[in-house]
Amino acid sequence: MDLNPSLKRYEHDLLHDTLPFWLTNGLDEELGGVHTSLDRNGNLLDTDKAIWAQGRFAWMLATLYNTVERRQAWLDAALSCLGFLERHGFDHDGRMFFLVTTEGKPLRKRRYAYSEAFASIAHAACAKATGDPALGRKALELFEQFQRVAMEPGNAEPKIVPGTRDAKGIGPMMIGINVAQVLRETISFDGADALIDQWIDEIERDFCKPELGAVMESVALDGSIIDHFDGRLLNPGHAIEAAWFILKESHSRGGDPRLTSLGIQMLDWMWERGWDTRHGGLLSFVDVYDGPLQTIEHDMKYWWPHNEACIATLFAASLTGERRHLERHQLVHDWAHDHFVDPAGSEWFGYLHRDGTPSTELKGNHWKGPFHVPRMQWQCSQLLKHHLNSPGS
Repeated sequence: MDLNPSLKRYEHDLLHDTLPFWLTNGLDEELGGVHTSLDRNGNLLDTDKAIWAQGRFAWMLATLYNTVERRQAWLDAALSCLGFLERHGFDHDGRMFFLVTTEGKPLRKRRYAYSEAFASIAHAACAKATGDPALGRKALELFEQFQRVAMEPGNAEPKIVPGTRDAKGIGPMMIGINVAQVLRETISFDGADALIDQWIDEIERDFCKPELGAVMESVALDGSIIDHFDGRLLNPGHAIEAAWFILKESHSRGGDPRLTSLGIQMLDWMWERGWDTRHGGLLSFVDVYDGPLQTIEHDMKYWWPHNEACIATLFAASLTGERRHLERHQLVHDWAHDHFVDPAGSEWFGYLHRDGTPSTELKGNHWKGPFHVPRMQWQCSQLLKHHLNSPGS
């Protein structure tokens, strides 16, 4: 298969479409940071700022500075987001907010610690870009705080009454794997391997169900399935994202057979579960027993699972050399670019109906921002360059 057109598309869209859209329309030149609630044409819909978006965009820009080109404008924008986050992202107890006003006044604080996770990778990438060791130390502190809140029982506000139906989700572990990978790559975090192995083992042991061909979104504390609506819910996008983090780990270790096998298995299961054979694209949610769901948006198509699937299939192809992974990559790449890309403007729509038509024309909100799409464009271009430059390709 000729992969050069895909490489050129990823590179072009990243540098000439996605980044310019956010740098031109989202950056707050006066108060710092980035606004993410933008309409189809880049007009501001809501001035509130999501704190995790500040960390995500700072990481993305600093990563491009570190790996693509040392453009000062990228580093300046990254440090603007990081500076806003440092000035306004923390509550008195050291935990981070989720949403603040445009000036930085607190609005919302969530029980989750994902703001800390993305702030950690932002500090790490900026530490590498600037050579400032203080940013590296802060990255490690934030990662430790993320682990305390997300992993240790009793440190996060419970989602349901404790003791009745205790559960755990795959989200903290998969995000933890990726944060550890970033810290290892940027600031040489020597504790990464042990943590990554621990969380991969737990995902394989408790969340992967070979007898059902599924990766669970949440399970009981002993790994058993909770036979209720929430417990039966599968999230193909999350599972495929976890799969590519595991495949990336195999890639970084020179092609670890066990990790490759596990990542491929998770990708295969959730592709079969999530791919919509009627309209194409990935469904947002499905039931593990193929029953009806109470989640009303289950058959919508979100932008980010398609981003994750593009990355996962390329990692699978790079590690195995199997054509079927490239064919799947081309399938999800083409469907996503045919339906999410705005034919009359820049960036992607984020939310589609099942048939692939947009449900809204906004380009960003407090969840969709300058992260999943540019991360896909960057990661896929890196993988394609590696693949095309490999002997025998």
